[in-house]
Amino acid sequence: MNQWLLHPVTKPLVFVLSLLPFAALFHGAVTDQLGANPAEHLIRSTGEWALRFLCLTLAVTPLRMQFGWAALARLRRMLGLYVFFYALLHFLCYAVFDMGLGLDEEAWGAILRDIPKRPFILVGFAALLLLLPLALTSFNRAIRALGAPRWRMLHRLVYAVACLAVLHFYWMRAGKQDFAEVAVYGAILALLLGWRIVRRWRGARTQVQAGKQGASGGA
Repeated sequence: MNQWLLHPVTKPLVFVLSLLPFAALFHGAVTDQLGANPAEHLIRSTGEWALRFLCLTLAVTPLRMQFGWAALARLRRMLGLYVFFYALLHFLCYAVFDMGLGLDEEAWGAILRDIPKRPFILVGFAALLLLLPLALTSFNRAIRALGAPRWRMLHRLVYAVACLAVLHFYWMRAGKQDFAEVAVYGAILALLLGWRIVRRWRGARTQVQAGKQGASGGA
């Protein structure tokens, strides 16, 4: 697996595959193949793809550490940027199709008034805002400028993004009483975040035990 992940064609291939959902949606919109409500289809689909890429991004570290796929880390940054890409598309579809952005001069004002009125939009917008600094600092120069410890601390915001994204999706589906997909994404993200909590707890426990052994040895 590591040999395949390190192959020169892997990153370009993942880049192209990650663009396919966008290409399919664009083609469907141009050829009028998105069903009876194309705007709703675009808004829903871009949001779901943002969630899927968020799950993939958060899965990189557990897969890398559990199976020894160290080279998988070279794809994490790209996958994370695709989370932001599809989340931004999700917001733009809402702004254009729901709020008339580009057609109405007052659209931005209407959007700013609409965001705090509807909790699920407020939560989704908060997740997008938290993704923005992560996208802007997903480059080597930003890591050097911030320093690795501060950069890692900043990028832990992705855990808050995951919680907000699931809540946004839950509230969006609540009106239709359709929670099946919400449960799937919620379970996946809970598993991925839970793995990190358990790993951190075990690491802290190991350090405490090591400290006790060192103290008893010194005595």
